[in-house]
Amino acid sequence: MSYMLLAGESTAAGIKRVIREELESAAAQLGQEDVENRDEAIHEARKSIKKSRAALRLVEEELGETFDHENRRLRDVGRKLASFRDAAAAIEIFDSVVAGMEDHPGKAALSSIRRVLNQHKQRSEQGTRLVGVLGRLVTLLGAMNKRVEEWPLEADGFPVIAKGLERTFRRGRTAMATAHEEASPLDYHDWRKRVKDHWYQLILLENLWTHKMRGQVKTLKELETCLGDDHDLVLLLEKLNSTRAEYDPKDLESFETAAGHHQKELRQRAAVLGREIYHERPADFVQRVGKRWNTWQKRPLTSSERKHSHSSMAR
Repeated sequence: MSYMLLAGESTAAGIKRVIREELESAAAQLGQEDVENRDEAIHEARKSIKKSRAALRLVEEELGETFDHENRRLRDVGRKLASFRDAAAAIEIFDSVVAGMEDHPGKAALSSIRRVLNQHKQRSEQGTRLVGVLGRLVTLLGAMNKRVEEWPLEADGFPVIAKGLERTFRRGRTAMATAHEEASPLDYHDWRKRVKDHWYQLILLENLWTHKMRGQVKTLKELETCLGDDHDLVLLLEKLNSTRAEYDPKDLESFETAAGHHQKELRQRAAVLGREIYHERPADFVQRVGKRWNTWQKRPLTSSERKHSHSSMAR
């Protein structure tokens, strides 16, 4: 199906379904034997894990201790995948910074930095026995998938997810204020995680979207990209600083200067986008979404929705 709640499907059943589907997708990506596309497969698997956690956070109160246990397991899988993904992300953000340097006279020489980064990536993958680690993660995801149906989650209606929506939105506002005040990499990264949760939760509610909500989702995606690039750039600069002896000092200085300008632009844009998203009070945001939910639930089901509703009840 797809990552969205469906009409004619109970809220609890919908949450369970989308999480099962994302866990299956993540396992399928990690189980691929295509070495050429492994970076992309790990990236897609991480996305599925994050989507699962965003959906899970909508029903935190309903699940109680089950939420704590399962969220921790998903977090651990995500962190393991991040250790593999970071090397590829470093090269991608390096390319982005270099592309923005236009006709800078030292641009061509920076290819030496990229070669060393690629060598680091290859050594990291070989040293961690990547295939074996991914295989164990596939097993963990399969076990979790089997547990989903036994979760203590049966309720229906918007109240099931209302508190989770409000909490995520509130955390995003708080994280934005902290990032602007403290301006530390850790605070910006925390804001990015809250933005991603909010973005995925709105995608889950795609059937409710108005023109205004579509614009909000688009803005959230751009904001998440800015904050994600900022985080990747922070990690890259930390890595370059810890291995300075491997690079030409002039090349490194040239790149760090360009990276500083790029990061400033990213954070300035994030500030503008953040104000667009978080100007609304959390309670007002949830009330607005709740009205759309009620309108959506009152409309007649389509033939495909009726079919899905019957199949859900049969299960």
